[in-house]
Amino acid sequence: MTKEKKELPPFEYPQGYQLIAGVDEVGRGPLVGDVVTAAVILDPNNPIEGLNDSKKLSEKKRLALLPEIKEKALAWSVGRCSPEEIDELNILQATMVAMQRAIAGLQVQPDLALIDGNRCPQLPMDALAVVKGDLRVAEISAASIIAKVVRDQEMEELDKQYPQFGFAKHKGYPTKAHFEAIEQHGVIDQHRKSFKPVKKALGLEE
Repeated sequence: MTKEKKELPPFEYPQGYQLIAGVDEVGRGPLVGDVVTAAVILDPNNPIEGLNDSKKLSEKKRLALLPEIKEKALAWSVGRCSPEEIDELNILQATMVAMQRAIAGLQVQPDLALIDGNRCPQLPMDALAVVKGDLRVAEISAASIIAKVVRDQEMEELDKQYPQFGFAKHKGYPTKAHFEAIEQHGVIDQHRKSFKPVKKALGLEE
């Protein structure tokens, strides 16, 4: 017997808001690089076909959707926190700050922000956390695609600088190959020093 997949309830947009931004992050789990967020306000009169959680789309599809999102959206913006900020704040707080930066960077200020996940950063407008929002809310799906493409490209750039780490493949996530590369080559400036495997490699673990 196959387990029936539970259908997610369709998201009901709160009433009374004109401009709604979707916000999502990519890169909380990796041991290296920035945590990247994006905020997108879509144009209800200019819908985009095929939006979905960026992880569910092929790279080819994400790259095809990216210019369309940028072109058709009323506004979009990317925010980030650096490895140093992540080490200073912790990854959860750094993600919240990166989300605030993405919203602040929008050329049009939304009157509602829909945030993927179960918590919202402090924002100057109403905000609502939407669990599995990247699957249920088009604005959040669009944000997840922008953030994912931006971060993946940054990992590919880093890979050119440090080919021995294989960043283009694992995108900085804690994979066996990444652990082996750290063991062999040590850590680089872009590694997050507060993350356990990196701490361990630096001999900083209590």
